[in-house]
Amino acid sequence: MALVRSGHAGLVSALGITQVIGYGTLYYSFSILAPQIASDLSISLEQVFGVFSLSLFVGGLSATVIGRQMDKIGAATVLTIGSVLSALTLVLCAWSPSVAIFAVGIVLLEVSSGMVQYQAAFAALVENDPKTAPRNITYLTLIGGFASTIFWPISASLLDFITWREIFLVFAALNLALCMPLHFWIMRQGKAIRANGVQRAREHVVGAIPLEKRRRAMLVVSAAFAILGFTLASILAHMVPMLGTLGLGTAAVVVGALFGPAQVASRLINMVFGSRLSPPTLAVISAALMVGGIVTLGITGNSLAGAVAFAICLGLGSGINSIAQGSLPLYLFGSEGYGAVTGKMAAARLAAGAAAPFAFAAAMGQLGIEMSLFATAALGVIGMGAFISVAMSIKRGTVPAE
Repeated sequence: MALVRSGHAGLVSALGITQVIGYGTLYYSFSILAPQIASDLSISLEQVFGVFSLSLFVGGLSATVIGRQMDKIGAATVLTIGSVLSALTLVLCAWSPSVAIFAVGIVLLEVSSGMVQYQAAFAALVENDPKTAPRNITYLTLIGGFASTIFWPISASLLDFITWREIFLVFAALNLALCMPLHFWIMRQGKAIRANGVQRAREHVVGAIPLEKRRRAMLVVSAAFAILGFTLASILAHMVPMLGTLGLGTAAVVVGALFGPAQVASRLINMVFGSRLSPPTLAVISAALMVGGIVTLGITGNSLAGAVAFAICLGLGSGINSIAQGSLPLYLFGSEGYGAVTGKMAAARLAAGAAAPFAFAAAMGQLGIEMSLFATAALGVIGMGAFISVAMSIKRGTVPAE
């Protein structure tokens, strides 16, 4: 109801649609299409995912530049351009006659993804109304959480009738025909808001961290998000086969499927009760849930109950972490320069996440699954400690030392 009264229902709904399509077509569908891509291009599945990891790394590096452009020309403008670029790069991938051109297309696709996914969508909400942005970010992530639930089965079903290249063309049409017009409409709305600059100036959010102490806080928060991003990406990339290796058999798929609903549930819970918790507290809770879930799996091994607890805790933590990625920078550093701030944080998080699947696979080969889980959990504890230090520094009126 608060969303409807605030007058932002249309904006959040439009962004919700584009986030579902953006994540569904540009990210979640890849794991479903990868086997056919590998077969068609006559390369191994590992090589396909190697190209994908490289694209994630490059996409992470581009996040800083994208963030600065959002502050310069507006997040909605970046979203609109990104929709067109996403469609064009999907067409390039569909056409690619060689592995080299496909690799270039996937790398460009990940760069354009950074222009249309959460980083830019959160900035558009802050741009529109900084005061209501934290609440609207929660609503948006609630809608966006259905991307995998919708596009995993859609992608798998389409493979029964058409090739991966034709699916990419269908996805290109979705980005161009649905996402681009919605982003363009949001851009037009934003121009009307900026025309009333005096009124909007009064509504800017002032961050809890003083300007002279931002650099240290930025380093700590960016490192925390990067560590937790590495931790989450490590587990997600290997979740189902890892559970199967632990002895859960066919139940591994069912347990793994609990992750998505848990993400959505955490955002729904936060929507109802989250106003009582500050963004630093939410960040600490998200880290604690992820670490707790990983430790539980490491201790319980092939226990079905332990695996279920693991998947639910990991999903809950991941869902809250997505909200924190948008609301914590706004709380700490304010709405001025929000795009550049979140761009720097996204760059660190995405670059770390790109290396995670390979690192965790190597760790499992050398240390075994249980020890790898505990090592990953230990990293998560470091990230949680960084978030705790930020939360405590706000209470003391200081920031953590470098």
